Amino acid sequence: MEQKVFIGLGSNLADPRAQVLRAMSELDAVPQMRVLKRSSLYCSAPVGYLNQPDFINAVVLVTTDLSPRTVLDALLALEQKYGRVREFANSPRTLDLDVLLYGDLQHYEHGLTIPHPQMHLRAFVLQPLLEIAPDCLIPGIDMAAALLENCSGQSLERLVDASR
Repeated sequence: MEQKVFIGLGSNLADPRAQVLRAMSELDAVPQMRVLKRSSLYCSAPVGYLNQPDFINAVVLVTTDLSPRTVLDALLALEQKYGRVREFANSPRTLDLDVLLYGDLQHYEHGLTIPHPQMHLRAFVLQPLLEIAPDCLIPGIDMAAALLENCSGQSLERLVDASR
């Protein structure tokens, strides 16, 4: 059964804007996955490890009949294609792709938690999510708009509309 899946994208190395825009296009080429909506690009300060460049972030909405694990595997393969290296937690990266929401599923297995466990704490996820899904409910947590209010101190700048 086809599901609506929200995917978060981020990059802060090797021309981050281009990395995120190319990854958005490549998501549409994943078999059994179709991009429906793309948020604008946003610039945000790093979280956790602060001694690194700012990030470019976005969110896309796709439809797919792939399982959550298969979606994650496709995202990890795309990260690898873009040269993602996982040196340490919150390290700089060429491309970061996360399954944020998979329908209304609440799911946990090793390496995959849905909804994404920190998405409700991050303006760089919530703002682009709300841009393409203004009435979004994060299952088991709250409405995304209400959660964004708690992130008001986080620096975020809208850059470019990537929906075209």
